[in-house]
Amino acid sequence: MRKSKFLQRKRQERQEESFILKTADEILLMREANRLVAQAFARIGEMIKPGVVLRHVDEMVEAYIREQGGLPLYKGYRGSPPSHPPFPGVICASVNSEICHGFPDGRILREGDIVGIDIGLRYHDFCGDSCVTYAVGEVKPAVRDFLRVAEECLYVGIQAAKVNSRLGELGAAIQAHAEKHGYSVVQEYGGHGIGRALHEPLSVPHHGPARYGPRLQPGMVFTIEPMVNMGKAKAELMPDGWTVKTVDGSLSAQYEHTIAITENGPLILSVV
Repeated sequence: MRKSKFLQRKRQERQEESFILKTADEILLMREANRLVAQAFARIGEMIKPGVVLRHVDEMVEAYIREQGGLPLYKGYRGSPPSHPPFPGVICASVNSEICHGFPDGRILREGDIVGIDIGLRYHDFCGDSCVTYAVGEVKPAVRDFLRVAEECLYVGIQAAKVNSRLGELGAAIQAHAEKHGYSVVQEYGGHGIGRALHEPLSVPHHGPARYGPRLQPGMVFTIEPMVNMGKAKAELMPDGWTVKTVDGSLSAQYEHTIAITENGPLILSVV
């Protein structure tokens, strides 16, 4: 127990030294990058229905981003270490029990599926990042309720992201809301700082305890992207090196926004 608390304190100290604050002008530029992400999602929403091939969604998003002068960031991304296999798509497309990083391949969406679409791009030197989980056609009432709560978890976290709050407070709020409804939050994956690079310092947990993490300051920009499971929280990485699934086969849903911390409260950047 002592060792665990010591490591958590050291992690907090490292984060307090490493995050990159953005100027007001930089936040405006990030707003434009994230607006482009949101505009792409508006087009995806019109496309998601039974019978759609995930690869076709990927092709549409790539064409749209490039037409608008943006640069997709996921395709060819290797992550860490550099020997990691490159990601094959412009979007992540995670279906049903896939938690994140699913491939936009030749799979066909079916009535009753859910699919999480994640987009990362660069526009005028700054990055945008967001995720939406869609119901495909008509889904069961229990699934509809699950998606509602998963999306609420995102906004509960955003509401907790206030100046001088601990970073852990937003994670604790997300976890409490999910568990109140009988769901769980994946702990192995979280949000991140974002700016000129897609992944900047500041690791954003979606679980407690609330007392840990740096205090939020104006100029911080990061993603909040809780991955909520209908069953247990445990996750498993697939042999492809990217796709993460629930161990118990339960559904998983993710919603994400890029936000900026301001004196007037959290500002959501990834909206139209």
